[in-house]
Amino acid sequence: MKEHVVPSRAAAPADLNITDLLERQVARDPDNSLFARQLTPGEWTEISARAFRDDVAALAAGLIARGVEPGDSVAIMSSTRYEWTLLDFAIWYAGAVTVPIYETSSPAQVAWIVQDAAVSLVLVEGETHAGVVDRAVEQEKLTGVREVLSIDAGHLEALRADGQSVTADVVEERRSRAGLADTATLIYTSGTTGRPKGCVLSHGNFAELSLEAMHRLGDVINPEKSTVMFIPLAHVFARFISVLAVASGATVGHTADIKQLVEDLGTFRPTFLLAVPRLFEKIYNGALTKAQDEGKGEIFEKAAQTAVDWSRARQAGRVPLALTVKHRLFSALVYSKLRRRMGGRVTHAVSGGSPLGERLGHFFHGIGLSIMEGYGLTETTAPLTVNVPDDLRIGTVGPPLPGCGVRIADDGEVLGRGVCVFHGYHGRPDLDAEAFTDDGWFRTGDLGHLDEHGCLVITGRKKEILVTAGGKNVSPAPLEDALRSDALISQAVVVGDARPFVAALLTLDEEALPGFLERHGLDPQIPAAEAAGLDTVRQAAQDAVDRANEGVSKAESIRAFRVLGQDFTVETGHLTPSMKLRRPVVMEDCAEEVEALYAEAKQNRDAGPAPEGSAG
Repeated sequence: MKEHVVPSRAAAPADLNITDLLERQVARDPDNSLFARQLTPGEWTEISARAFRDDVAALAAGLIARGVEPGDSVAIMSSTRYEWTLLDFAIWYAGAVTVPIYETSSPAQVAWIVQDAAVSLVLVEGETHAGVVDRAVEQEKLTGVREVLSIDAGHLEALRADGQSVTADVVEERRSRAGLADTATLIYTSGTTGRPKGCVLSHGNFAELSLEAMHRLGDVINPEKSTVMFIPLAHVFARFISVLAVASGATVGHTADIKQLVEDLGTFRPTFLLAVPRLFEKIYNGALTKAQDEGKGEIFEKAAQTAVDWSRARQAGRVPLALTVKHRLFSALVYSKLRRRMGGRVTHAVSGGSPLGERLGHFFHGIGLSIMEGYGLTETTAPLTVNVPDDLRIGTVGPPLPGCGVRIADDGEVLGRGVCVFHGYHGRPDLDAEAFTDDGWFRTGDLGHLDEHGCLVITGRKKEILVTAGGKNVSPAPLEDALRSDALISQAVVVGDARPFVAALLTLDEEALPGFLERHGLDPQIPAAEAAGLDTVRQAAQDAVDRANEGVSKAESIRAFRVLGQDFTVETGHLTPSMKLRRPVVMEDCAEEVEALYAEAKQNRDAGPAPEGSAG
């Protein structure tokens, strides 16, 4: 199958915009809880659709009073919290355009976005973010920013007070001004390469896609369901789910502190989650590490394999009786404990941002959490495709959503079109010409194929395909996914472009490391930089590499590796805020490590057998 287009299921009038989704929700059930705020730890206060809408309108009036005009760009720089979405809707009610900025952005990055988007007003969380914006304005001598308002400094109260001079009719005129084709937001790609590009996303992209998604995901996201939002709201994935939740009537809570997530899940007790694959890797690896520390590692591994086997058999259409009995036993002994750690009510999760991995998908499905893996980019308003609960096809990212389509180009590149596809890059017609085919399909830059059911399978990133010196094309993603599934490994970068063989750079999971060291009779306080050179750690890494190699041909297998003493993180600049690897940055910063790896491997080859691993 080379193309799969799914017909639209939702007709949207041309004058519809995102704010109409909230107005419809208020008209349908004004008392329905759209949000829940944690004002004190462990206690959640529900916020009705009417209360949310009224506060949105009050803040919109304040923005209008402060001089925000229709079409103006207003930036938000904050961690994930209730006020983020509140202000997002207030900006739309004022007829303006929201420009999200990641809270981890540097002054130089802020300056570029503010200048490129012609931002006139910046809304920040607190003093730290305000300082970053002030430095950006000062360093680049930006004259367009009139004001910086802070949530924590009480400036929202000031906006509400200012808005009392603006009539409801003025707010309504502003709110209803935009239609499907009008710009709702400029989202700057976090960028694995080069300067961020501003993606122009319309009200139609969000509103129409939400209406279409409700036909596909209505059993998961509806007024009876709830979720805790913890991924950055500056990311298109979280942003789309926020709009979809408002459209569907689901309840959303927020937490900015990932270390508090388990406790918040326990008190909020959501029914579905949305996360990037790294979270599910951490949940699995954390459970495995805990079991190993308690001397129950073998039991957990058997339970995990049973979950995978059960899920695969279920997907194939027949579960043997013996496997059913084992699965029920482990459900009581192991799986139920994992479900309780996620609040006890979670049945589904939406995963996106990067590949989840087939084994991990089967594991979670086997313990009672169906992960609906999807695929999309900022340019496709997040989901272009997504799996659905009643037809979960693990190992794929599902079929296109209604109103969307996927085509596979002759070179294997995935092309997309439909209500989700953006309107182009802000001020960059040159990039638009490169991004779209002559007949209007968007070039995603990813490689994949469609299976016999019309579900998309992603096989790699077009620009990240490695070509070894022997001419073998290697996709790093499957090997890296397999390596990260090991509890001791945090990040993996497969290298080998124009090299004689494939190799890898590995980093250690600093949360799992102490337990690993203690189980092997070593001092658990040994720092990662020192542990990277230990024979025990190197052997464990070699075992992980051997397991990863089982899934590829000999020519694609990892022949050598190095264990690095420092992890790749957002703070070091090696990961994007959505946890994607910035491969060019890693390759530049680790150039000496890569050269040393291949030099050492050559010495070993000249001296005797082929290389099997190294550390540094």
